[in-house]
Amino acid sequence: MNNLFIYIELQDNGRVAEVSLELLSKGRSLADELDCQLEAVAIGTRLDGVAAQVMPYGVDVLHLFDDERLYPYTTIPHAAILTKLFEEEKPQIALLGATAIGRELGPRVSATLHGGLTADCTALSIGDYTDEQTGRHYENILLQTLPSFGGNVVATIVNPEHRPQMATVREGVMRKELRDTNYQGKIIRHDTKNYVTDTDFVIKIIERHIEHAKHNLKGASIVVAGGYGIGSRENFNLLFDLAKELHGEVGASRAAVDAGFVDHDRMIGQTGLTVRPKLYIACGISGQIQHTIGMQDSATIISINTDPNAPINAIADYVIIGRVEEVIPKMIKGYKSLGK
Repeated sequence: MNNLFIYIELQDNGRVAEVSLELLSKGRSLADELDCQLEAVAIGTRLDGVAAQVMPYGVDVLHLFDDERLYPYTTIPHAAILTKLFEEEKPQIALLGATAIGRELGPRVSATLHGGLTADCTALSIGDYTDEQTGRHYENILLQTLPSFGGNVVATIVNPEHRPQMATVREGVMRKELRDTNYQGKIIRHDTKNYVTDTDFVIKIIERHIEHAKHNLKGASIVVAGGYGIGSRENFNLLFDLAKELHGEVGASRAAVDAGFVDHDRMIGQTGLTVRPKLYIACGISGQIQHTIGMQDSATIISINTDPNAPINAIADYVIIGRVEEVIPKMIKGYKSLGK
């Protein structure tokens, strides 16, 4: 009762999605602060391998709903299961990944339970809140932070009256941290028939086509990213050349993507990917919050820009003032001279 729940998203190979593991890490710390249990919910089929993946993150209770009809994912049965489970267990907080599944499933469940949901959060914490209009004070509620108004304002959202307090969280914004490799929580295997009806399976997936990612931008240890200041799609080839030499990946700001300089799947920022590489080289990027929110936790940041007052320079570890067309070739030449 009144515990913290995480919805576990499963990939086709049976592996738990990275965003779910990140949420378990954050959920464990929030549960410790609230002095409550961390519970996880996995819905699908052939779930025997889930426990070994999630228990080391400090899961106290794992709810399993194993039924061949629950895979591949369809909204109605998954929503029915979560809704009834939450009605029974009455969690105070429920978190999902801000993925295609989480963005569809979360709002449906929260609306059915007449609660609230904050989408695409970038930070979560526990704190107190006082309603200035009523003067009512709330303790230990979920503070949900996300960029608003195009990223120009960072807002904190609260849901003091309704439970569960629900939020979806973007992949990459929470750090994945194991609690204890030997951690053993309780496993509850539910009878799916008690949570769904035959009509919940009215939609059946006849055929699926999966297109795998063309790059591993999220997992790259070195990212060379370009902004509108790169000037053209042709100039982006310089970034690909440097990334190749460094064995890294190429990313971009939204302005560069909107200008057609590079494909959308390489966009980093509020509406794109969140990355945490060991080295982030920002080329011709101004550094508005919409972009920096997706890369600000990089271990080392190098900014290459013609504008010494560019906002990104304020968070960069090293700043190179100059034109990308001149600086990048010198960097490639210098790296090659080191003999790799």
